[in-house]
Amino acid sequence: MQPTNRSRRILLPVKMWFVYTTLFVALFLNYIPTGHLPAVPDFVALVLAFWCVREPLKIGIGAGFVFGLLTDIGVGAALGQHAFAYVLVAYAANELSRRVLWFTPVEQALHVLPLLFLSQVVMVIVRLMAGAEFPGWWMFFGTFVAAVLWIPLHYVLLLPQYQPMERDDNRPI
Repeated sequence: MQPTNRSRRILLPVKMWFVYTTLFVALFLNYIPTGHLPAVPDFVALVLAFWCVREPLKIGIGAGFVFGLLTDIGVGAALGQHAFAYVLVAYAANELSRRVLWFTPVEQALHVLPLLFLSQVVMVIVRLMAGAEFPGWWMFFGTFVAAVLWIPLHYVLLLPQYQPMERDDNRPI
C-alpha cells in the first residue's frame, strides 16, 4: 500500500521550547488532584512517549528522569517511582520510534499501549515494595484512556510543525 501525499507530509523541525512546554503542561495536568478517579491517564508518560517517538535524538532518558522526579515531588509519591517508570518508557519509545512512525496514529496508539501499561506496572511494583497495598485493577484503566488520547494528541502536538515558514496565500498548508 502506497502512502498518500496527505499522510506523508514533510514537517518543519520541532522547536524545543514547544516540546518542553507540552511536557510542563502534562506535568501540571498530573498535579491536578483527581482522588481515585479510574480513567485519569498519566499525562507525562503519554507526552513523553510521544516526543520520544517523534524526536528520539532530542528527548530521551534524561528528560524522562527529570520529569519523573518532578512528578514524584508534585504528587507525593515515593521518590524515584515515576522517574524509574518514565526512564523505561523513554528508552522503549526511543528504541521503537523508527518502527512506530511508519504506522497511522491509531496503529501507533496500539504500539504505545504496552509501553504505558509497563509504566503503570512498574509504579505498582515500586509501591508494593515500599509497603503500600495494591491500589486495585482500576488503576490500569487510565492506560487505555491514554492510548485513545494518543490519536488527538498526535494531531495537536504536530500542528505547529505544519505551519509554513512564510505566509503564502497560494500554499495549501
